[in-house]
Amino acid sequence: MASLRLRISILAFCTCLVIQCSCYGHSVLQKKHAALFIFGDSFYDPGNNNYINTTTDFQANWFPYGETFFKYPTGRFCDGRLIPDFLAQYAKLPIIPAYLQPGLNNYTNGVNFASGGAGALVESHQGLVIDLKTQISQFRMVEKLLRHKQGDAEAYTVLSKAVYIISIGANDYISPLASNFSNEEYVGLVIGNLTIWIKKGGRKFGFSTLPPLNEIPSLRVHKPGDTSPSAEEVIPLVKLHNKALGKLLLKLKRELEGFKYSTIDVHTYLKQIINRPSKYGFSEGKTACCGSGPYGAIDSCGGKRGVTKYQLCDNVAEYVFFDSFHPTEKVYRKLSKLWWRHNLKELFEV
Repeated sequence: MASLRLRISILAFCTCLVIQCSCYGHSVLQKKHAALFIFGDSFYDPGNNNYINTTTDFQANWFPYGETFFKYPTGRFCDGRLIPDFLAQYAKLPIIPAYLQPGLNNYTNGVNFASGGAGALVESHQGLVIDLKTQISQFRMVEKLLRHKQGDAEAYTVLSKAVYIISIGANDYISPLASNFSNEEYVGLVIGNLTIWIKKGGRKFGFSTLPPLNEIPSLRVHKPGDTSPSAEEVIPLVKLHNKALGKLLLKLKRELEGFKYSTIDVHTYLKQIINRPSKYGFSEGKTACCGSGPYGAIDSCGGKRGVTKYQLCDNVAEYVFFDSFHPTEKVYRKLSKLWWRHNLKELFEV
């Protein structure tokens, strides 16, 4: 009988712990994990553009997108997961949801504001995407909701320990707007907007450098009537941006108390994978798995963007690029693992 009472007491105690963890999950979770807040463009967008009034040029919520991991289209411009999805896994967080996902009301693990086609400049695809300025405004709304639900102290703990990652700028540099300025002036505008965003955020940041835009399938072929910069014209812009980003981060580290950052040199690593695919476990580095025309440069994947006919490769794992602009899940996995092991992991240690 005594033994039975002991077992009942232990069971009741354990049940109480489970209930406590459930009721106070926010508090327990934030002590063990840093939240992850995500900003940027289609390299990080988990499907926010599913819920805005835009065109199919800026959406990817149809087959074959999502076929590898999710088995259905989520709105990610990829066959599967993106860098933020892998980073969340490594940080022992659930997949971070899209900010515009219906019914979302819990932000203690973080949230993803990224929007396919977005730029650091409001003018990049204005009215069709969620630009960086608007993403910051959405983040401010999340801050208010956290304070309202958890109180100032708890909200401050979540936000101050959180890691903020961003991938932005590519759409600014392949925009016709770039031709209206000198390279130095234009890069200065983009970096200036980034500076504003950083100073309004937390103190632990992760940055992706711009990829080698001249080597993505879409820019390998010049299309008639295209007013965007050519592949050759994009090269100096990308080089200037990545150099300016590095200088900016060093400057902010000196100026902002507690500022910590980690960068992933997507430009260097992706260029290596594109030009030496077999070394990294791929067989095709230049042609998109899904698209049409030479190199799959026509952005027709899924047949929803004006051109209805497209080709789809048999084995996506052999390809560096999934569509005309975006890498495959396999590439994102490699980049994420590299970034995590380099020094991003340290930002999540709270």
